Amino acid sequence: MGSHRRLVPTSGFNRGAGTALCVLSAATAALGAVPAHAAPHTDIKAEVDRLYEEAEKATQAYDKADETAATLRREVGQAQDGIARRQQRINTMRDALGSLAGAQYRSGGIDPTVALLFSDDPADYLDKASTLDRVSVHQAGQLRELRSALRELAQERAEAAGKLAELQKSRTAVAAHKKTVEQKLAKARQLLNSLPFGQRAAYDRASRSGGDDIPDLSGVVPPDARAAAAIAAARSALGRPYVWGATGPSGFDCSGLMQWSYAHAGVHLPRTSQEQRFAGRQVPLSQAQPGDLVVYRSDASHVAMYVGNGQVIHAPYPGAPVRYDRVNMMPVSSVTRV
Repeated sequence: MGSHRRLVPTSGFNRGAGTALCVLSAATAALGAVPAHAAPHTDIKAEVDRLYEEAEKATQAYDKADETAATLRREVGQAQDGIARRQQRINTMRDALGSLAGAQYRSGGIDPTVALLFSDDPADYLDKASTLDRVSVHQAGQLRELRSALRELAQERAEAAGKLAELQKSRTAVAAHKKTVEQKLAKARQLLNSLPFGQRAAYDRASRSGGDDIPDLSGVVPPDARAAAAIAAARSALGRPYVWGATGPSGFDCSGLMQWSYAHAGVHLPRTSQEQRFAGRQVPLSQAQPGDLVVYRSDASHVAMYVGNGQVIHAPYPGAPVRYDRVNMMPVSSVTRV
């Protein structure tokens, strides 16, 4: 990964801003500038690059699993509320049926022929019998309604149980991806700590700045108000730290920054870079406009926002805040116009 993350010398960056989990370009350049006697540590740098790339892929998987878990938690809550309401309705229907049954028993609990023989007023008895017949018809309808409500309740409970099982699987996936990310990052930190002081210092300096100048974006005009709002939000995040799994406002991962920035433009983007890739119309890189999403690597595991003049804003990797970088900092897989 290190071989395609080298920045051109004229790259501009925000003062004090870093990069994010998938870039490492300036860090690679800085380490490459260390004298020849540092060659034995080149394999460490390459391994750190690889670990950061794998950690970002795991981060996007974590983001997706976490989003799925959040959706399922809402659905389970709604299902449980619906079950409670339906159960209350069933209880009310049962109470009403119990009252009708009791009234019918009290009024017509003996054989109709016998009741007619012992009745003081046969005409009055026939009137009551007709009323009870109508009550029975009504009661039969209520029984059918109750049976239907019980079937629906059973179906809702089965669906809720299925969602609970999905939620548990998603929680397990979240935990697994989180563990993977943490292991990759811990290994990268361990390798970086093994570097000689001079190389580690150079790496840290490159990670935190990568350049001294803000890129020249004079004359760049966003194509519409929505793109302008998204770009303004992304610029306001310059210098904020990379935090894997975060969507702001104090920290971001790469797709979290895109989602947060476009939310300020009234647009809801999907959570992961893989999904954001298809959040609009894909255009050639040669036709990229400010506000377009630039997706990197064949697996779409990193995303940045094009801001014009060959520059993007993105959240790179731990220890490197949100910053500007060249659009060709690594292989571009697609450009999406939201």
